[in-house]
Amino acid sequence: MAINRPHSHEVTDGPERAPARAMLRAAGFSDADFARPQVGIASAGNDLTPCNLTLNSLGDAVAMGVRAAGGVPMQFSTVAVSDGIAMGHEGMRSSLPSRDLIADSVECVMLAERLDAMVTIAGCDKSLPAMLMAAARLNIAAVFLYGGTSLPGRHSGRDITIQDVFEAVGSHAAGRIDDAELDALERSACPGAGSCAGMYTANTVAAEAEALGMALPGSASPSAGSDDRNRFAKASGEAAVHLLTNEIRTRDILTRPAFENAITTVMALGGSTNAVLHLLAIAHEAGVRLELDDFDRISRRVPHLADLRPGGRFVMSDLDHVGGVPVILSTLLHAGLIHGDTLTVTGATLAENLAALSVPEADGTVVRPMNRPLRIDGGLAILHGSLAPQGAVVKLAGLDVPRFVGVARVFDNEPDAMRHVTSGRLRAGDAIVVRYEGPRGGPGMPEMLAVTAAVKGSGHGRDVALLTDGRFSGATTGISIGHICPEAAVGGPIALIQDGDPVVIDLAARRLDLDVDARELSQRRRNWRAPALPTGNGFLAKYARLVGAASLGALVGAVDETS
Repeated sequence: MAINRPHSHEVTDGPERAPARAMLRAAGFSDADFARPQVGIASAGNDLTPCNLTLNSLGDAVAMGVRAAGGVPMQFSTVAVSDGIAMGHEGMRSSLPSRDLIADSVECVMLAERLDAMVTIAGCDKSLPAMLMAAARLNIAAVFLYGGTSLPGRHSGRDITIQDVFEAVGSHAAGRIDDAELDALERSACPGAGSCAGMYTANTVAAEAEALGMALPGSASPSAGSDDRNRFAKASGEAAVHLLTNEIRTRDILTRPAFENAITTVMALGGSTNAVLHLLAIAHEAGVRLELDDFDRISRRVPHLADLRPGGRFVMSDLDHVGGVPVILSTLLHAGLIHGDTLTVTGATLAENLAALSVPEADGTVVRPMNRPLRIDGGLAILHGSLAPQGAVVKLAGLDVPRFVGVARVFDNEPDAMRHVTSGRLRAGDAIVVRYEGPRGGPGMPEMLAVTAAVKGSGHGRDVALLTDGRFSGATTGISIGHICPEAAVGGPIALIQDGDPVVIDLAARRLDLDVDARELSQRRRNWRAPALPTGNGFLAKYARLVGAASLGALVGAVDETS
């Protein structure tokens, strides 16, 4: 069967394309290559973070697969930032906006160069959903490849991850550990290449990609630098060419049932709250209607099965040792909780892929069976109420505080909140409110692992809540409620809270409420003034003008409540 060349013929065929062919010859094309499909290999590889260290070498393995299947590989790079290094300072404002920038850059290259198909390779948090967004937007034959998890570090005879270092900062500020212990944790937590080891954002989105059908079955969990990782890279290149041959495009795979499978998988894994933002954004690009209520509806019927960090004991490499994401998918399929007939990048359905793998049963420790879950509901929940009329997100995995009534301690930015948390003034019953850190107000909706980890490290992980219109890390634990919408910058109720206000969190009822008289809130609203947005033509100023609400995925160009 001939391999399709839906776009590249525009730069290779006919006498008028002689200049383009001349350029391609200089890039290494042979005469035979002009009749072969061109497959873009978009890599977020760089030396900025261990998450991205191996991506460019994986690109070489993908190229081998493309060549073996009859295509011509065309490698190119995208921007990518390190969430772990950007955490806790001004740089974190660039993290979420980089997701849309990466997607735009991939789209730009693929359209300009008229490439026929694509393999995307990502490591750190925002590059993963960005690559899936680009594939959905372009609607071409595309395969997603994850760079792989890191292994955990070892300290004092136990496995540790970057989560332990962030929490140690809070412990150090509270005088619970000394300089030597903090230094030892810093030196041990990240033993080598790969994305952060727990079921944090990168590993969560990698699992999503497999559940969506956009990544090869079993490819989410092998560690960075492993032989399996290179094998999946080569196979991904081959798969992209096979998709061209069979005329399968991204939106044939990214259907509503596929997104329901991804949400279900995140709930069973106890994945990152960022999964909500990213799945909403990917669905938007794919033309699939997805809403916050879909997450809560699925959460109420899907049990939490995987005992993974940050709320549990194990890491992604442990999940890999017991069968990887296919174990979760198989368990859910047999329970009738996912759609087995969704198409995948193999050309087969999800159920057919699982049958071909001979997936083992849940081991009972890392992955619980359906009759013995960690929770009877999913790892995430969507809250509504007077403080979040358009929704908020909380991670239930590892959280055993069903109800919290506290007193607001209000901060208009993250640094002020961090100084309060590390000052020794935290008290049980505090509800730390960090506002004006939403998509528009931040701008950039910064992630607040530094603050949440400092709260836990100070010993207040179960008796202090943290509420924000910003985001939390996949490594966040405790009573941490983010994505409060509408955000403060557009006049959401979170803008009206004052120190001392009673805050009520009822997780069983999925409620988040501000217990203040309506007349008092009306008076406060009359006195409220919207903050000035950044001006000029800089990256974040443009983002603040264009970004939509968190309830819609904080996507640039999406309509929100401010329209």
